[in-house]
Amino acid sequence: MDWDKLRIFHAVADAGSLTHAGDTLNLSQSAVSRQIRALEDGLNTTLFHRHARGLILTEQGELLFDATRAMTKRLEAAEARIRDSEEEVFGQLRVTTTTGFGSLWLAPRLTALYAKYPHIRIDLMLEERVLDLPMREADVAIRMKEPSQADLIRKRLMSVRIRLYASPGYLRDNPAPETVEDLARHRLVCQNVTSAQVSAAAALVRMLMAGQIGSMLTVNNYFGVLQAVLSDVGIGVLPDYLTDDFPDLVRVLPDIESVEVPVYLAYPEELRQSKRVAVFRDFVLDEVMAYRRKRRADAA
Repeated sequence: MDWDKLRIFHAVADAGSLTHAGDTLNLSQSAVSRQIRALEDGLNTTLFHRHARGLILTEQGELLFDATRAMTKRLEAAEARIRDSEEEVFGQLRVTTTTGFGSLWLAPRLTALYAKYPHIRIDLMLEERVLDLPMREADVAIRMKEPSQADLIRKRLMSVRIRLYASPGYLRDNPAPETVEDLARHRLVCQNVTSAQVSAAAALVRMLMAGQIGSMLTVNNYFGVLQAVLSDVGIGVLPDYLTDDFPDLVRVLPDIESVEVPVYLAYPEELRQSKRVAVFRDFVLDEVMAYRRKRRADAA
């Protein structure tokens, strides 16, 4: 198949419009239309349903779009590897992790990475959905469980536990609970068990909700839970990595916590030689080591 025709087909399928695809490719609408017709003639099939509002892929068009999308991602990976410089680290690096870890632990530490590599561009994608690294949905992932795909390089970073914390202001007005039963006199701030989160956190919340809770505020991410706790709203169910950056948080009911949650950094085997991946990996490992040292010092 002619790659130029496939490239044009991919742009049309992605845009859903001959005109918009032409604008992207710097081609006229008629030139784009001719190439699509030629591709359909060569394949002896119809790739698009045409209607007044634009173009919709046929079943055969969907199959071809899946193939061109995979090809495009592979080409982007190859381009990224080729562009890695011997002297300078530059270009975009797409990093995916959870909303909580990305916003509360990773993002505040990126200043150190940019100070050393000012031309790198980090695209931080925060969501609970696990993106497909081999299919190039992201370059690097930090996940709250060990990746299951065999063709990934992975490194265990740390372990996290979910615990109960309150602000000094809240505890001034509300005596700290001494038993789980005492939560009947408090407001619990947590993620709803139906929201996307690690299973260990959901299990802890379910256990707490099985007893008597005085009042509740549920939020769909840890950033919101933390802000509520810092504002003296109640006792929060939060990951313990927050205590490094928010040392005023007071742990309550210290015997209650989730099981251990492992944190892994992973990236595709094909990016093993990428300098951008290497400097990001080394930066995260350095930050994790500093985090561990501080926690040991605080515990001593």
